[in-house]
Amino acid sequence: MTEPAISVRNLSKCYKLGTIGRHTLVDEAQYLWHKIRGKDPREHFSKIGHTATEARRVEAEQEANQEFWALKDVSFDVQPGEVIGIIGRNGAGKSTLLKILTRITEPTSGEAFINGRVASLLEVGTGFHPELTGRENVYMNGTILGMKKREIDAKFDEIVAFSELEKFIDTPVKRYSSGMYVRLAFAVAAHLDPEILLIDEVLAVGDMEFQKKCLGKMQDVSESGRTVFFVSHNMAAVSRLCTRSLVLINGELSFDGDTPDAVSKYTAISLKAEACASWSDKDAPGSNGFRLKEVSVRGIDDEPVGSVDIRQPLCLKIRFSLDRDKMKFRCAMALYTQGVCAFTTIEKEEREYLQAGEHCLLVRLPGNILSEGEYLVGVSVFASRGVKSHFCRIPDAVAFHVSDCMDGGSARGDYAEGLGGVVRPNLEWVHE
Repeated sequence: MTEPAISVRNLSKCYKLGTIGRHTLVDEAQYLWHKIRGKDPREHFSKIGHTATEARRVEAEQEANQEFWALKDVSFDVQPGEVIGIIGRNGAGKSTLLKILTRITEPTSGEAFINGRVASLLEVGTGFHPELTGRENVYMNGTILGMKKREIDAKFDEIVAFSELEKFIDTPVKRYSSGMYVRLAFAVAAHLDPEILLIDEVLAVGDMEFQKKCLGKMQDVSESGRTVFFVSHNMAAVSRLCTRSLVLINGELSFDGDTPDAVSKYTAISLKAEACASWSDKDAPGSNGFRLKEVSVRGIDDEPVGSVDIRQPLCLKIRFSLDRDKMKFRCAMALYTQGVCAFTTIEKEEREYLQAGEHCLLVRLPGNILSEGEYLVGVSVFASRGVKSHFCRIPDAVAFHVSDCMDGGSARGDYAEGLGGVVRPNLEWVHE
């Protein structure tokens, strides 16, 4: 059996909150000396001239005992050549995990085994010396990775061409912008033949064209059989690149499996949107006489539903009020899943015949059209003309889940394996 490229066992990382803040190295030394002599370290504060009250000292001591677990008992294996996505909200522990794997920080408990040469891109300019030129930093990074000079020579022109920094390669990197840092750092990490590539959410610094270029290069790296760890909030990029993803929630590994399932789970947890959203007259969103009162997902019995069978039809209900007669507007609805827009539907013409008062609009979706997973509904109401044409825009109004019971009645029939795509129409197959 092939040995894993990365093996993580019961990995945990704890940070002590409030333990830094005694101002100077002398303060730290005196504080430590009091502890060694068995005296109350709190006495140290008054002796060196601090004027904090006893209440503040007690509060500081309590804060010092607080613990924050960035990672808690995380375990998984990664096989050579796998492309793994790591997704989760800010503070979930994604960057901490990568820093442990790159030996930037040590775990509090547990262990991780790395089998191969690792290149990482965790923060802008990580591993660069600001006083050295771009050229010198390329060679320094290659040497750190264990490469010989002739190997770096062979890749150097390709690295510079990819980064598009030919004019600035002999300029000290301290004069680089953040975007230039990322260009060169990514080019070095991706081209110096690492067996394992770890990339954090730094590509967001680059422009759209360079992000697209980086994603293409990462795809090439993964297809060459090298292992890639990719941390990103861009679910479309994760879905495109990664066959498997880990979902971290509050430092714990919540899910480990196929990327579409991981993205759906993350979407459901992070959005916290319900099947029905309503607003009072005071809080109702809208402008220029339009007020949105309710958006809801309804089942066949016209009741709000948070989960529907893949075969059942559903409808989106929009309830709103108008302050005046014959307002010109039209409505649009967009469905998002797996980090991408599944589709958008829009009224073909403006409504201009409704009277002032409360009204409802319904959008019906047939069964056997959506794939299984989590869906987020965005609603917009706008006029066709004018720069400031939006009366109301709610990008994450409501959410719902589509389930496939796999009893043979849906588009998958009795096929038990995973199916891709954001829609799953039950089309007719005809033999001619």
